[in-house]
Amino acid sequence: MKTRENIHGWIALDKPEGLGSTQALAKVKRLFNAAKAGHGGTLDPLASGLLPIALGEATKTVSWAMEGRKTYRVLVRWGEARTTDDREGEISALSDERPSHGSIDTLLSRFEGEILQMPPRFSAIKVKGERAYDLARAGEAVDLAPRLVVIEKIELLGLPDPDHAEFSVTCGKGTYIRSLARDLAEALGTVGHVARLRRTQVGPFTENDMISLEKLEELRHKAPGDNAMEGVLRPIETVLDGIPALAVKDAEAQRLRQGQSVLLRGASAPIAQDAVLVMWGRRPLGICSIEKGSLKPKRLFNL
Repeated sequence: MKTRENIHGWIALDKPEGLGSTQALAKVKRLFNAAKAGHGGTLDPLASGLLPIALGEATKTVSWAMEGRKTYRVLVRWGEARTTDDREGEISALSDERPSHGSIDTLLSRFEGEILQMPPRFSAIKVKGERAYDLARAGEAVDLAPRLVVIEKIELLGLPDPDHAEFSVTCGKGTYIRSLARDLAEALGTVGHVARLRRTQVGPFTENDMISLEKLEELRHKAPGDNAMEGVLRPIETVLDGIPALAVKDAEAQRLRQGQSVLLRGASAPIAQDAVLVMWGRRPLGICSIEKGSLKPKRLFNL
């Protein structure tokens, strides 16, 4: 069996429709022959687009990727409600009502900001230890509580035909676009579901950063060595742009690496911080906290 490589960094994968996030992760891990991998936010099989994948020590920063804002392009189908709130479910209700461009535009601001949202019955949320989608598939009642989510912006991009409308949605962690489509349709006096969904941003990663599985396969076959593959990796610290950075000297770096805290001296010493990115020269050393004037290691990178 081929020995796995200790390769570190982020890939902004352009996940195709029909492939689950776990399957996509396994394919990227295989292509890089990586010892360790994780992803920064699940994307449903129906959806395509940006799936950030962490390799090696970048897996220690996955939680920061998942906290980042996300942007989607979503095509909503009016007049059909579905059990899953997307096109994969069975039709559960029909309506002849089709909203106009003007009525949609007038309503959108109601769904921006902090809103309460009821997750779809077919979701990965756990109910008494079971996944909601498993209970729903078994025909059991799924009792979910509404959640507070943040939707920064919804923009109507166009109406391709009377049955469909396309939107751009920028939102925070935990937002269900399927729920948004369902609730938007209801507010417009009809029913609806997600017909197509594409994610174009997760935190610092954008559509311009994405690379397809086909392109990764091509790189692997063209250059069996690691250089070509490593060339498409983004640095570990890419997802840590939102936290302060602090440079340390050699002696301080050695103390931190041994699990010891470092006293920050001088009037300009940073105030208390839950998380700071510590840099040792050009290398990210890890994530530390600042408590009572001392730098304390939280999650160090083994590079």
